[in-house]
Amino acid sequence: MSLTLRPDVCATDTADGMVLLDEITGRYWQLNHTAALVLRGLVDGAEPPDVARALCEAYPRITAERADADTASITRALIEARLVVSA
Repeated sequence: MSLTLRPDVCATDTADGMVLLDEITGRYWQLNHTAALVLRGLVDGAEPPDVARALCEAYPRITAERADADTASITRALIEARLVVSA
């Protein structure tokens, strides 16, 4: 599942993760470090299981099951908010 940001969505890294701006609606989304890592991985072409493994590496205290669930939840939220589209 390769995703990309919609052309009218801007992303900016922050100290806390990332901020997304929908230039059409003017709406902002603030992503924490976890959500930003998931978004970056998916936009870079990684598959969800690979993104979940990256979460486990970045946050050694979380389980593989939790990383899978978080990756799926964040991906679903990004799609439902129409911030990303299939690449």
